Amino acid sequence: MVQPLGVLVCVKRVPDITEEVVLSEDGQSVDGRRSGFTMSAHEECAVELAVQMVGAGGGEATALTIGDAEAVEQLRNALAVGCTAATHVVGEPFAFGPADVAREVAAVVRDHEAAGRAHDLVLLGNDAADTGDFQVGIRLAYELGRPVVNGAHTVTVEDSSEGAVVVAVGEGPDGQETYRVPLPAVVTIREGGVEPRYPSVPGRLKAKKIPIEERQPVSEPRGPGRVRMVLPPPTPSAVQILGEGPEAAPAVVDVLEKLGVLTPGKVAP
Repeated sequence: MVQPLGVLVCVKRVPDITEEVVLSEDGQSVDGRRSGFTMSAHEECAVELAVQMVGAGGGEATALTIGDAEAVEQLRNALAVGCTAATHVVGEPFAFGPADVAREVAAVVRDHEAAGRAHDLVLLGNDAADTGDFQVGIRLAYELGRPVVNGAHTVTVEDSSEGAVVVAVGEGPDGQETYRVPLPAVVTIREGGVEPRYPSVPGRLKAKKIPIEERQPVSEPRGPGRVRMVLPPPTPSAVQILGEGPEAAPAVVDVLEKLGVLTPGKVAP
């Protein structure tokens, strides 16, 4: 039987880019002031997996974020769907590059372990939704000296003759891939393996009562080293006017035939 598990799941407050993407004036980040903010789909799935594992075997699921005061919203959302604790590293999020983030997460893991709160498994989103960085999981595993699996869709923990192991399943170039690595470990999650739950009203009310650990960065961030983000040029589009009134009917039929909606020569009377 698997022992209670300590899971740390890392989340980030990112712009909601379902609408038009707008960059900040300095070109260093996506501007979310018009679109609003959210948690990435990868991280929503990571939170769901953490909650499921702790719910099945016991233990603690802790949400962690690095960001300004408004990033507490994403921590409260994680608490509202089942995380049992939260840690907020207070800082300007765009001042932290991937190496800075990995260092801060590793410091939290070590400090919590020293206080008797071991994080056997650290889950992260596969990549940053706002900057596209794919580095933090690898860098964190290196910092902690742990094995890492990238791009998993599902994660479970099983007993083996050598102790508890993480079973991470994802999609590779040739189909489904399954990795088994010993705990403690780091896994980055891609959306698609689970359906994340969303905060309910009772869950939000409960989350408001849970204290959030607040801490300062362990060192001054060096930054992402990014020169500038750019947007690709818009895809050109063209509009063809087929005609007006009944005279346009033959042209409409031609278009529907090209799209395969109608079979050529078989128009209903």
